[in-house]
Amino acid sequence: MEHQINLRLADEHDVDALVRFNRAMARETEAKDLAVETLTAGVRNLLRNDQYGFYVVAEAADAEGQQKVVGSLMITYEWSDWRDAVFWWIQSVYVAPEFRRRGVYRRLYDFVKERAAEQNVCGFRLYVERENVAAQRTYERLGMTETHYKMYEEACRS
Repeated sequence: MEHQINLRLADEHDVDALVRFNRAMARETEAKDLAVETLTAGVRNLLRNDQYGFYVVAEAADAEGQQKVVGSLMITYEWSDWRDAVFWWIQSVYVAPEFRRRGVYRRLYDFVKERAAEQNVCGFRLYVERENVAAQRTYERLGMTETHYKMYEEACRS
């Protein structure tokens, strides 16, 4: 069955779906069980503070014809003094298992690229698990290339 996919910026009505997707992604990619309270606060904080970024959601009708969120991604910002412009970091990508391999991520990415064309955006960045070859292939098919950088971090909070 072919589904019509609608894209839009997320809002407060999407908090439950975004929390559910982020928890599922953390379990799938890092075997982490994120605390619901902290994650919910984090999602709400981003939705209420557009200086942090924004979420995009993909919706499709369920069996009863009601729209439900089937995919999402989050954009956060990184200022580049080298380019005098902003990189958009693609994060928290998740597509419901039953909608994978149906072009949902491509639609989300195209939506983001269209929005970026209207702003001072110099490029897109994301990080991906080394073992997630399927995601890496998807990103490459969409025109992204692997960089030569490694990522380091030091967590100040869990």
